[in-house]
Amino acid sequence: MSTRRKLIAGNWKMNMLRADGIVLAEAVAARRRVENWLPCDVLICPPSTLIAPVVAAVAGNDVAVGGQDCHAKVSGAHTGDTAAAMLKDAGCSYVIVGHSERRTDHAETDAMVKAKAAAAHAAGLVAIICIGETLAERDAGKTIDVNRTQLQGSLPEGTNANNTVIAYEPVWAIGTGRVATPEQAQEVHAVIRAELEARLGADEANKMRILYGGSMKPDNAKILLALPDVDGGLIGGASLKADDFWAIARACEDE
Repeated sequence: MSTRRKLIAGNWKMNMLRADGIVLAEAVAARRRVENWLPCDVLICPPSTLIAPVVAAVAGNDVAVGGQDCHAKVSGAHTGDTAAAMLKDAGCSYVIVGHSERRTDHAETDAMVKAKAAAAHAAGLVAIICIGETLAERDAGKTIDVNRTQLQGSLPEGTNANNTVIAYEPVWAIGTGRVATPEQAQEVHAVIRAELEARLGADEANKMRILYGGSMKPDNAKILLALPDVDGGLIGGASLKADDFWAIARACEDE
């Protein structure tokens, strides 16, 4: 049995105004306060405008807060961007980098993701590095090659199990209601673990958490979280409802 502690991370994406965001954060904090015994870490990643009020809303309740992206530079003339150190200063402990929506909408390359992850590490943040294949790539039989290449290109020097989490998010399953079968998810997670071992050594690879991100919901969370190389979830739509998000967290109970 794995000793890796599960991580249930909510990615709110570009949703919520201040009032609703505070209500949601407080609802998650209240559930954590009551069920703090659950064997998982809980993280919510709101839009940047809500980080400060969300940090305040969950304070003292063992709920971490993260950013959805960061710039590779420490500071400078980068209008609209946010430095990793700024996220840390605002109360974040994690940041998502390389999400497929960033890779697609903003043409982010593996090299750019690697630089952002390095910046996160330098700022004292845990980088959640996202990788995943499109439907066309899966249909073409390129799933393993795509994920292996993205992983190799996105890991900065100094990566270890304390400063990095990997999130496998099949692009075709994000927000579509489709989800990888348990066999498909475990196959890719096992490949990721093997690549981490080749890069970092067996000890670090066995300690690093690999999340599944692709339409994880209360009704499929338990079977996905029971897979040997799935160490939690990067939750999109289901993280916008406290009941659904917490139901996923509770699916870690027997793992």
